Amino acid sequence: MNEDMVMTIGAEAIKVMIYIAGPLLLAAMAIGIVVSVLQAITQINEATLTFIPKIIAIVVVLLVMAPWMLEIMKQYSADIFGNIHEWVR
Repeated sequence: MNEDMVMTIGAEAIKVMIYIAGPLLLAAMAIGIVVSVLQAITQINEATLTFIPKIIAIVVVLLVMAPWMLEIMKQYSADIFGNIHEWVR
């Protein structure tokens, strides 16, 4: 295993991580911004107000995107296990 293989595996792992975590993080960030703006407009300073909308948004995004996320993880795992004989030499 040389440096190029390690860099390729690492780059692919980071790409898969961004693909899987990205939609969840974007949904949480969008809901957080919307709730923060609403808190600023209404001058309600309750720190726990954002938790429930964020949880609901993350669950909805997870339910909608779960098949796609599982397919991405399945492809990555198959690629890793399929090429392991080349990397171990």
